[in-house]
Amino acid sequence: MSTLALQQQLLVQSLLTRPGSEERQGAERQLAAWLHSGYGRGLMAYRAHGHALAERCLTAAFPVVAQLVGEATLQSVARALWHAHPPEAGDMGQWGAALPGWLDQCDDLKSVPYLPDVARVEWALHGAARAADATPDLPSLGRLMDNGADALTLQFAPGTAVFDSPWPVAELINHHLSGQPPLDRLVTELHTPGPRHALVVREGWRSAVVSIGTAEAALTAVLLAGGSLGPALDAAAQCGDANFDFSTWLLHAVQHGRITGVSA
Repeated sequence: MSTLALQQQLLVQSLLTRPGSEERQGAERQLAAWLHSGYGRGLMAYRAHGHALAERCLTAAFPVVAQLVGEATLQSVARALWHAHPPEAGDMGQWGAALPGWLDQCDDLKSVPYLPDVARVEWALHGAARAADATPDLPSLGRLMDNGADALTLQFAPGTAVFDSPWPVAELINHHLSGQPPLDRLVTELHTPGPRHALVVREGWRSAVVSIGTAEAALTAVLLAGGSLGPALDAAAQCGDANFDFSTWLLHAVQHGRITGVSA
């Protein structure tokens, strides 16, 4: 490795590794042997820029998490995540995927138990917003009239995802972003036990999260995993939800661009 390449590698280690770690201290000792005495001020400026960038990225991708924890805590979280899971790509829009798992392990934020699930759904929303536009194949829906329709599978718009949680994650996110549902209803939902299901969808140019029933969640999960319509309908039926009607659901999903076609 050339001297320049080694210096660049050590600089990256000094900027991204955890403060106080042996890796950082070793990198800084070697850099000090090469660089002039004022190099520390430059490193501090680079680090400050990196921490500010991390905070902006998290605020953009996780706006509700940012509101829930507050500015000061978000700064601390951004710095910790920056060093624990530094960016691996030049596109900073791809950085932040590790936040939900990091929150799972963060004892300081256990008082907000729904925070990791909110982060998971927000990351899916972030990904759906960046997903490619769908290419609908609506004539393929005619295949559902065939006798072998149970062996077919439905194609969802890019970015679609389904989540299970004990918390009303969809309501939490939508309340903080749009004020709906109102606070009194949200509080009631938070104090009502039971499994909840959230669907992340891309409708036109925007991504959204909606609360869905157990049968729809079961059906969607099987189809998103690549399963065919027969097992998906069986999974929905096992939920015992008398309010779920597949034909009504399919019409709504197609009209809103959630289903883009049918494939064998």
